Amino acid sequence: MEIIIGISGASGAGYGIRLLEIIGQMNQAAEKTKGFEKIKTHLVMTKSAEEIIRLETDRDPMEIKKMADAVYDENDFTAPIASGSYKTAGMIIAPCSMKTLGQIANGISGNLVSRAADVCLKDERKLILMTRETPLNLIHLENMVKAKKAGATILPASPGFYGRPQTIDDLYNIMAGRALDLLGIDNDVYKRWKQPADQ
Repeated sequence: MEIIIGISGASGAGYGIRLLEIIGQMNQAAEKTKGFEKIKTHLVMTKSAEEIIRLETDRDPMEIKKMADAVYDENDFTAPIASGSYKTAGMIIAPCSMKTLGQIANGISGNLVSRAADVCLKDERKLILMTRETPLNLIHLENMVKAKKAGATILPASPGFYGRPQTIDDLYNIMAGRALDLLGIDNDVYKRWKQPADQ
């Protein structure tokens, strides 16, 4: 299985980072068992995302790029993921800025993030947009509706609290787990509704 992860220039870069970490851990476990399919990750990180990673975390963007199997410059339209002939299971943009949402909703391939998303829509592949903005204006809301009508899944970065998260990582895990669920990737990185405490 191959998936695309986009990290755009919205607050909440930790969501995309945590996704890469979780998939890396799943792949390490896959090497020890025969019942799990390895997940290959294609990463596109915008320059704005790199700046936000430096602002919001103690991580270096180069460190994050090393977590992915393939990394592309946001302006590289020759990348395999810019074409529908290159098959993937879909794409998660975490976080998805309102600029990126606007481009996707209006069919504008302004960079490789929005182009790869456009490919997912036109080829009817899963596209999960972990939108991150508050409050939302009417343009944001209308763009979400347009993206949804085009086939995207809108997954606002709004973690649930019924599992009583204790750390920021717990919050990241909830959203990363939900995004993986939507791509059909089994995971146990967050506590599900009414799941027994010992699981």
